[in-house]
Amino acid sequence: MSAVLVVNSGSSSFKYQLIELEGEKTLASGLVERIGEETGSTKHKNALTGDETSNDSTPIPDHAAGFAAMLTAFDEHGPSFDEHPLIAVGHRVVHGGSEFDRATVVTDAVERAIDKLSALAPLHNPANLQGIRAARKAFPDAPQVAVFDTAFHQTLAPAAYTYAIDDDLAKKHQVRRYGFHGTSHKYVSSAAADFLGKPLAELKMIVLHIGNGASATAIEGGRSIETSMGLTPLEGLVMGTRSGDVDPAVVFHLHREAGLSFDELETMLNKNSGLLGLTGNGDMRDVQDAASKGDEVAEAALAVYRHRIRHYVGAYVAQLGGLDAVVFTAGVGENNALLRRRTLLGLEFLGITIDDDRNELASREARYISRDGAPVAVLVVPTDEELEIARQAAALV
Repeated sequence: MSAVLVVNSGSSSFKYQLIELEGEKTLASGLVERIGEETGSTKHKNALTGDETSNDSTPIPDHAAGFAAMLTAFDEHGPSFDEHPLIAVGHRVVHGGSEFDRATVVTDAVERAIDKLSALAPLHNPANLQGIRAARKAFPDAPQVAVFDTAFHQTLAPAAYTYAIDDDLAKKHQVRRYGFHGTSHKYVSSAAADFLGKPLAELKMIVLHIGNGASATAIEGGRSIETSMGLTPLEGLVMGTRSGDVDPAVVFHLHREAGLSFDELETMLNKNSGLLGLTGNGDMRDVQDAASKGDEVAEAALAVYRHRIRHYVGAYVAQLGGLDAVVFTAGVGENNALLRRRTLLGLEFLGITIDDDRNELASREARYISRDGAPVAVLVVPTDEELEIARQAAALV
């Protein structure tokens, strides 16, 4: 049975999954960590046999060595690429700019374009490229396919993606709204339509991807028409460590009054804000636990968190001109029943309701959490970005 190897590469690690196309099941998964350190770490699981292995003592100087370690794990613990020949290697790439509106077979020219876009995603695109280059050497006969987080949002209209700044400056430096989490939003919106038994082309929905990173997207007929993240993943909802929306003048004010450099401000907004900045803890589970025990700071932070989501839900209903479904996904969205209930409380006038018993039910399956007969379906749909990458890679080649 043919398969796609899906790779998500970071600067010092990469995750992988081998996904069989027929039946869309995971055959193997793994993680290579501590690349470039004195000793690397590899973990590999053969999903067919349940065999798991790890190695924490082998030096992994670069991504090429990491791929060699991955291939050794496949050779020693399976499954075999002879039995599951690769038809493609699919790569998550964070930023595709305006150039890439769909999955793309990697060529030397595509590599150069991804590298050039590193100016827009300096923490992500260079790392994604390291994985692509290592994979091209490890699998020279398999097509390499780049699947971009931003591609799904290339359907935004100019009115939605344009910032009201100097037009010449914006064009010269590629300043506009790009949006992120597009692979997840695409997968979840299609899965929601399948669950509802309705054509995606006929649905208006809001997908709330709520994890440590969080974004909201308004989807009409399967097309993204509005999304909360912007030039970077910093804009929009409150997140684990990111601030989400702030007045840009906050940066200038803190630069002048607190003496913070622009590098310090960038670090603050991306890594020391959000729930972490408000409470000292960026983990939603810990913050909610503290709130349940009467911690007023934690409860106040959660109120800010929920308020921002509601703000976007209301705005997106207006942009859509109606609503068929609200869909929660990602780690917090899929697993936090209290957050879902309290976020949507009081939106009955929009047709949005929550059935408490359904909402409390823990499941890894797509499910209703709205009341019977509600005008708007409220769903929980687990995301699967790796499967979406595999689908797009297979469809392309």
